[in-house]
Parts: sequence; C-alpha cells; structure tokens
Amino acid sequence: MSAERDQVEPLLPVELGPARVRYAQGVKAGDWVFATGHLARDVVTGLDPAVDDARAPHYDKPRHEREADRIYRNIEAVLRAGGAGFADVARLDQYFLDPRALDPYHTVRRTRFGPVVPPSTSVIVQGLALPGAAMEVQVIAALPTAGAPQKLRHPDLDGPPTSGYSSALRVGDLVFCAGAFASAAPGQPSRRGLALAASMPEGAQWRGQPVKLETEFIIQEKLAPALALAGCTLADVVKAQVYLTHVEDTAAFNQVWNRHFADSPAATTIVICRNPGLGLVDARIEINALAVAPGAARPKRPIVSAVAPAYRGHVAAVRAGDFLFLSGLMACNAEGVLPEAAADARQPYYQCPAAAQASAILRNAETICRAAGARLGDVVRIQQFHTDLAEFYPVYRVWQEFLPGRALPISALEVPALPVPGCTLLMDLWVYAPASEAC
Repeated sequence: MSAERDQVEPLLPVELGPARVRYAQGVKAGDWVFATGHLARDVVTGLDPAVDDARAPHYDKPRHEREADRIYRNIEAVLRAGGAGFADVARLDQYFLDPRALDPYHTVRRTRFGPVVPPSTSVIVQGLALPGAAMEVQVIAALPTAGAPQKLRHPDLDGPPTSGYSSALRVGDLVFCAGAFASAAPGQPSRRGLALAASMPEGAQWRGQPVKLETEFIIQEKLAPALALAGCTLADVVKAQVYLTHVEDTAAFNQVWNRHFADSPAATTIVICRNPGLGLVDARIEINALAVAPGAARPKRPIVSAVAPAYRGHVAAVRAGDFLFLSGLMACNAEGVLPEAAADARQPYYQCPAAAQASAILRNAETICRAAGARLGDVVRIQQFHTDLAEFYPVYRVWQEFLPGRALPISALEVPALPVPGCTLLMDLWVYAPASEAC
C-alpha cells in the first residue's frame, strides 16, 4: 500500500456525511489542477438548499441555472486554491440526469468561459451521488507555468453555438479533443442529425452495423481532423473515453477501434450511458481523446503488465507527459469476472462483491503503476462507474485500505450496465508520474 512520499496536494479536502467520507474537492500535481466530481453541494446539508427552494422556485433563475451556478462557484474555489482560473481550463466533463438540464447549464457555463469553451463531453447517466442533483462537472486545468492553452477551432468540428466548445486544445505537450459523435457537418445532409455516411440506409434492416458505421466516421471525420489541428495523428492518442448507449455494441466497437490503434494503442475506457444519452437521440457512441504532441519531451509509452486487459487488443496503460493513463479497470479477465470478485448465490450474505471487485481492481492498478514506475498514491483523477450507487461506500472503504486517510479526488456515477456480466464497478484512473520518476 502507498506509504511513500506523495507528489499530489489535496485542495480544499472535506468530510462528507455521517461516515465522514474524505473527499478532495481538487488536487494539484505539478503544473496541473484537477477538480473531479463536483455537484451543487453544501458540505453540511448535501444539495445546496438554494438550488431546490420550494418556497419560491420561480422567483429568480431557473432551477438548473442555480445548480450550475453553485457548481461553478465550487470549482472556482478549487482553481483559485491551486493557483489557476477559468482561463487555464483545458477540459470539461459533464454528466446529467436529464437532457433538459443542458441548455440552462450552458447558459451559466458561458458566463465563466465566454463564447468559446474548452473541449467538452456531456452524457446522460442513470444516477448521481447526491440526491436531488441533476448534474456533475469535472474540470482539468493547467497552471500558467505549463503555457497558455491554445483553443484550436474548425467550423465543421466545433460545438454548436449553444454549447460553444472548441474541437481541440493544446497546452504544453498535451492535446485535448472534445467528445465527438457522428453528427453531420453544418450544411451537410443528415439523417436525424447523423451524417449519412454513419447511418444505415433509410428503411434498411441490414447493410451495415450502426455502431461500426458511427465509430469509423468519428475516427476518420472527427477525431483525426481535430488531432491534425495540433499536428497530431491517431498514433499520438494516449487516452480515450468511449460512451456507448447500447452495451451489446461493445465488441463491434472494439473491432473498429483496434484496427485503427493496433500499432500504437491508447489507454481506453468504455462506459455505458443512458439510451438516449448523447447529443443526438439516435447516436450510439461518443468518443473523447487526449494526445501527446509530436516531439514531446515525454513521449507516448504503452505499458505492458501482468494485468489482463478488459478487452482483446487493449493496453493496460499509457505513460505520456506528466501522467500515467490507465485503461478502464474492472475485476475481470478474458474469462469474465474474476472468481475472487464474483458473487456467490449459494452464500450471498458472507461477502461484499463490490468490495471484492474494488480490491481486485486496486491491486491490479498498483501492479500497472509499478510496471510504469509510478505510484497509486499519486492518483489525481478517480472516476467510478457503478451499476448501483449503493455500492459506493463499500468501495470507498477499500480505497482507504490502500490509501489510508487520503482525501480522494473521486467521482461516483451510476450507469445502466457494464460490458462484463457480474461486474458492477468500473474505474478510470489518472496517475501523476513526472519524468523524475524512475521508469
């Protein structure tokens, strides 16, 4: 377990709930500040009472604007504590329970960023870790010492004016690409917003697998051109998050993905979101990506370890820049859920499958970190995707076994399914691993 010195500074740590869950509202690591898992939280009472004021709910701003405003005040405090501001933000991830919350949220977001927002991803999930909340926001910022963020824009790739995000952003040697789905370019023919090349012919029951058509289109027509704005190619991608609305699309997606990344794999996490759960009702997939610029001082290095990947063709992790990016971790191997983490229907009351899965995942994460010359104790971003948020606290207790007393930069979201039967927990981890670390 991690008793060595830490390189990550918790920012504004708090204790939540009667069990005093230790949560780091942010962390600072080198030139970077992370604000993960932000809800419209009043630490004492849970959801800020001003968000859902039943006494005068329509007196001032709409409810979702009040919620977004509280979240951004919380994030602003984290950024300030880390020496950064909104002008330094390189990426946003947003999770919602209801698509009707997005436009009010965007209204507030524009007051913080102006008309051009850093690369952004927004998806609909099944549950958030705060009753009454409708949205969660996560932010990554680079301190001025890393260089000024350069928003890279293209009229066919940027978000619509209502959301206003740039298609890519470069800061230092890292390039952030916004979440992309297979939407048609402005003025181009479409089928319910999807590009024709990414759609089945109208009325056809076969003649192409929808997720394969959309994946190929996103990679060729969205991701590759966004990377090119920074002089990058697909080979430079170090981390990707993939959101699927249909769990049965997982293997078909991987066939297309692995074909493009076989020679230079990227750490990849696949998350199942709600259906519909993306910016277009018919879209089945959205992909966001992070790349390292050619000629970077700390280039891309795939990490091979003894840990079996969740999917054929995936890599355990990639090290680049100041970070180790792990692929999504479940308590599984090629044969399904690990025996030590599987529920036993014959003796269901003598184990906690969620805790067993967390233990297996974190042991594997430590193994991957050691193979990369990094430490799990330097984790800067923890995203947990649960099929039942009631399992969060047992999983948190396992974290405390591995990192005792640590305030965690953690997000917990509920999703409708995971691609491996019997698995109920998926973790996506970033670990700070600067060049000074032994490799």
